[in-house]
Amino acid sequence: MIVGLGGLALLAVCGIGSYFLLADEWQGRSMRAAEVAAEPSVAARDISSRAVDPAPLTIKEVYPEERLVIASGGKAYQLLKTEAVDDCRMAATQQISGLLQRLGCNQVVRGTLRTSDGRYLLTSGIFNLNDATGAGQAREQIKPMVTGGRERFLGMAAGTGTEPVATANTQVGWHVRGHFLVYCVLAQADGQPIASTDADAQRVMFEVIEQYLRGAVLERRATAPR
Repeated sequence: MIVGLGGLALLAVCGIGSYFLLADEWQGRSMRAAEVAAEPSVAARDISSRAVDPAPLTIKEVYPEERLVIASGGKAYQLLKTEAVDDCRMAATQQISGLLQRLGCNQVVRGTLRTSDGRYLLTSGIFNLNDATGAGQAREQIKPMVTGGRERFLGMAAGTGTEPVATANTQVGWHVRGHFLVYCVLAQADGQPIASTDADAQRVMFEVIEQYLRGAVLERRATAPR
């Protein structure tokens, strides 16, 4: 789901649900491809709960390099700042953070990045929840909070010139994998609102949430070498 946030103003709701529909379609394609692929060289590792996956996330695990090349042949994102904290209230407003705490959130690892062309700033990260059931509940229950314009994930400024990710009109997307909730807050570097039809913004959101956080970072955690 990609939702335009007008600071603290009301949201335009025409795109509600579109991110999840697309994500489910992309995930379905990946699963169908996996069914016909050769036997993998890695084995699945259970990340359905902290009971079976107790190791905390680390900054090195989520953001191992200062330059992140996410898409094949794509341009690098510049990593500006990282943070790992055990207080999930640092990364979301009151109702969302309260929900995450009730679902056992015990840490969030996040980073602020700039796209290679300098057009966008973004804060993305991973919340560590108790289990996959709670992550799924968070995924659904956050929707009306954001749609109503009351709540949002918080961007993290990373020095002079990066303030728009924390203060300007933004777009936000989120998804889950295992007992983790991943998210991205996206802003134009000039502080202007992002148009709902901005294909480049949609591409950035997809690359960061689907290809990087879910498809790379959590994929590594969910597999083990044979």
